Amino acid sequence: MSDQPGPGEGAGPPDAVSPPGDGTGLVAPPVGTASVGMAVGTAPRHSLAAVLRLRSFRRLWIGLALSSLGDWLGLLALTALASQLASGSYAKQNFAIAGVLFMRVLPAVLIGPLAGYVADRLDRRWTLVVGDMLRFVIFASIPIVNQLLWLFIATVLIEVVSLVWLPAKDATVPNLVPRERLEAANQLSLATTYGSALPAAAIFTVLTLSTKGLSSALGWSESVPVLLALYFNAFSFLLSGIVIWTIRGIPRGSSVPTADQSTLWSTIVDGWAYVHRTPLVRGLVVGVVGAFAAGGVVIGLARVYVADLGAGDPGYGVLFGSVFVGLAMGMWLGPRVLSGLSRRRLFGLALTMAGLLLAAIAIIQNIVVVAILVLSLGFCAGIAWITGYTLLGLEVEDALRGRTFAFVNTLIRIALALVLAIAPLLAGLIGVHTYRINDDATLSYNGAAFTFLIAAVFATLVGVSAYRQMDDRRGVPLARDLQRALAGRSGDYAERGVFIALEGGEGAGKSTQAALLTSWLREQGYDVVLTHEPGDSAVGAKLRAILLDPKTGSLSHRAEALLYAADKAEHVERVISPALARGAVVITDRYVDSTLAYQGAGRDLLPNEVERVARWATRDLRPHLTVLLDLPSSQGHQRLEGRRSRDVESECLAGGQDRLEAEPLAFHERVRSAFLALSAMDSDHYSVLDARLPPGVLAGQIQRRLTPLLVRASRAAAVPTADEVVQ
Repeated sequence: MSDQPGPGEGAGPPDAVSPPGDGTGLVAPPVGTASVGMAVGTAPRHSLAAVLRLRSFRRLWIGLALSSLGDWLGLLALTALASQLASGSYAKQNFAIAGVLFMRVLPAVLIGPLAGYVADRLDRRWTLVVGDMLRFVIFASIPIVNQLLWLFIATVLIEVVSLVWLPAKDATVPNLVPRERLEAANQLSLATTYGSALPAAAIFTVLTLSTKGLSSALGWSESVPVLLALYFNAFSFLLSGIVIWTIRGIPRGSSVPTADQSTLWSTIVDGWAYVHRTPLVRGLVVGVVGAFAAGGVVIGLARVYVADLGAGDPGYGVLFGSVFVGLAMGMWLGPRVLSGLSRRRLFGLALTMAGLLLAAIAIIQNIVVVAILVLSLGFCAGIAWITGYTLLGLEVEDALRGRTFAFVNTLIRIALALVLAIAPLLAGLIGVHTYRINDDATLSYNGAAFTFLIAAVFATLVGVSAYRQMDDRRGVPLARDLQRALAGRSGDYAERGVFIALEGGEGAGKSTQAALLTSWLREQGYDVVLTHEPGDSAVGAKLRAILLDPKTGSLSHRAEALLYAADKAEHVERVISPALARGAVVITDRYVDSTLAYQGAGRDLLPNEVERVARWATRDLRPHLTVLLDLPSSQGHQRLEGRRSRDVESECLAGGQDRLEAEPLAFHERVRSAFLALSAMDSDHYSVLDARLPPGVLAGQIQRRLTPLLVRASRAAAVPTADEVVQ
């Protein structure tokens, strides 16, 4: 877990954060004060309290809460006002309400991609502030004009502003929280976005009821309560804009490089092409849109389906409540229960299970069983939604993030509109079919059930497709991963001792921190073994010479990976395992992650194949804690050059560059990206630290993160107890 707060926290200036677009497509861990960093870094990964300690995110969340409240309240007030302004006939009132709902969807269909283009090229902080102010003005104008035509026009304008505001907000969140906190931040954001519908409904009800008596006594128009609700809604956006204006942690300016002169059309096409050519993002987009399309079928036909089961309005209420309870449970508990499972696998698995559950709902004709299945369906959908949103935030580079979120939101709205229109028509065309089992028993299925089944097949195929495109552990049985995840582990951890790995790119300072940590632990009386890879065994020393000496010349990528695997096998067998067996603290400078980053991402090899070999060589022994010292690749090379210019021995060989140091900058940028991606998949066992900090500060952060694990380790002498060390 990262031990830093978000940008803008404490004394750390926002400009200290590594700027987006540094070649990795990922945002470096931000810098902040040690006190806030310790409070956030040592909290559980899914702690919402830890996320809310990040001041910049907390203010954005408050703004989101106010905006979401206003959005839901606005929907209630606009539909109510439309009905009043169209008074005269039942048909006109229904057409007016339908017109408001249609105007909310229309802008997404027409200008969704343009909104993403604008969101990526404007200053995000000002986009959010100005967007809220514009919505304040437009909503405030509706009760003043009080005309149906202006209500329709205002609805379109509000949706246009929201189409830019939402992707700007979604793209900003990953800049304000550490990578391993993004899932918790998204949980909080989504819960706030959808959960604010309940207080909005309550506020609308209170406003309308409290003013109804005054309207009667004072002779006010019946529209006054709705107009007051609109004014209340407008001021919620005003407050949101004021709160967001105080945030200083949002990166300034456009997220698109200044030198980028792409046209609107080429930018939109490039965004679509990026989604198409990137398997992970393509799988995420297809999965999220497919899940919403299947959900739209359920929304559109649930009332008819429940009536056919003979459950009526009470049954409809039960199912409606069940799906939202399931969604909440999935968003909250799913990532916690399966924290050891790869997020990419989890996303495809959750979608597939949702499709299978929808098929069961279509087939089983019992309201009690269906309610349980709907709860489970909501649970899987909640997992898929929070996981997909988090992966989009982590994997899409900052310059493309706004338009990618806009693209997804546009497709979701289009899919929902089409499904809500087609599903009832399809169900009506299918009609009711009765099947005779025997002389005494028959089964009847209506069009809604058949449509559910069609949607279930579609959702299952989407889930399987997303899983296959995104699977980052091919060759590793899913059943084994699930078993480990449910058992609370994603690998094999030694039962005795403490195993610590220091990872990072060239020049990150791993050797320095390993030495400082070793000295500190020995001062506390612990039995410590300091080791490194490659070369800390008799056989490993010979392999090291082959692997790193420039005189070796060119090695095939597969041969290089196998030699590193051989070194690891000897290292674990001869050095690491015996030390852990006696209860020692083992500190290794590089381990499996280096192989996955350098050979799996840096070389032209499939990462899953490299991982299988490395895990097999080490018997899948994993560190209790991996400390990733993250440093931009260009700065790492500068450190190495400065070290050599002072005639100081390099980390691997005295003088000159070894075979890996000599690789081009693009190679090392791929390596850095791989390290960050690995840490994001199992952040409970990682501490991602900014290697630009002074060595003493880094050493203190590592010590604080390690302290809770030391109760597992043995001491070399009967000196202070573990409790004393913690104190």
